[in-house]
Amino acid sequence: MPREIVVGSRQSELALWQARWVVEQLKKVHPGCVFRIAGMKTKGDHLLDVPLARIGGKGLFTKELENALLAGACDLAVHSMKDLPTRLPEGLAVGAVCRREDPADVLVSRRGLTLQELPRGARIGTSSLRRKAQLLRFRPDLEVVDVRGNLPTRLRKLFEQELDALVLARAGISRLGLEKEITQKIPFSICLPAVGQGSIGVETRADDAETRALLKELDDPQARPAITAERSFLNRLEGGCQVPVGALGRVEGGRLLLEGSVLSLDGQRCVRESISGSPQEAARLGEELAERMLARGAKEILDEVRREFERQ
Repeated sequence: MPREIVVGSRQSELALWQARWVVEQLKKVHPGCVFRIAGMKTKGDHLLDVPLARIGGKGLFTKELENALLAGACDLAVHSMKDLPTRLPEGLAVGAVCRREDPADVLVSRRGLTLQELPRGARIGTSSLRRKAQLLRFRPDLEVVDVRGNLPTRLRKLFEQELDALVLARAGISRLGLEKEITQKIPFSICLPAVGQGSIGVETRADDAETRALLKELDDPQARPAITAERSFLNRLEGGCQVPVGALGRVEGGRLLLEGSVLSLDGQRCVRESISGSPQEAARLGEELAERMLARGAKEILDEVRREFERQ
């Protein structure tokens, strides 16, 4: 009798799409296996009326799945790579970093206006401090409004809350077949993505050699070093997914290029720098870029951001 492999996933439409995609890829290379998706709700799914930054960024959308993994209730956990903390619980490992979709942020505008064309004081919805800081750096006149919820909910709130626009991840919109909603792809010169954005991560138990071997074909040789460098960068900065930090790693011509940014909450102070090197040195490059930026003032910016939230 074939072994049943239980795949843990959040219950949102996008999360389940990602889990089904992982299962489809695995079936292609392991047709004899049986897969079952187990949907779960995380802390981040329950607390929808509180800004993400105020309830703490680490493990908001992953902890319950990781607990299920450690308890043996599931064999794999499928995450948006950007939600996965840089420091995993002991006993867990990233078994696959899947091929990366376009990691860019996009603007969804109610009247079809680009970021440059929006009127002064336009109201833009996002739950991300990273997006807010970078938007305000580019357009200090904008009013950034906290908008939470899954992707269809946020698109609905664009009209319900009479916002002028939303900023969302292109990958999520594409996966749900909603690309027609995109008004503008925001250039990386304005908005660097979240660490890991655009990729699906599959987490396993570190000692489960059989399951880790199943995932080998899903691990992408371009995405793995790029995202390893980004995660190493964020880890050295000691930042969770709810700090104003952007990063983008790319493998081009056999070289790994990594760019990072750290911003104050209002976007007016920014340290942004890049580094390049061998993809085999991805983790070291991420640490080195972080060290350079910390020396240039990123530490003071991040300390100020943390103090700000301690006061709230």
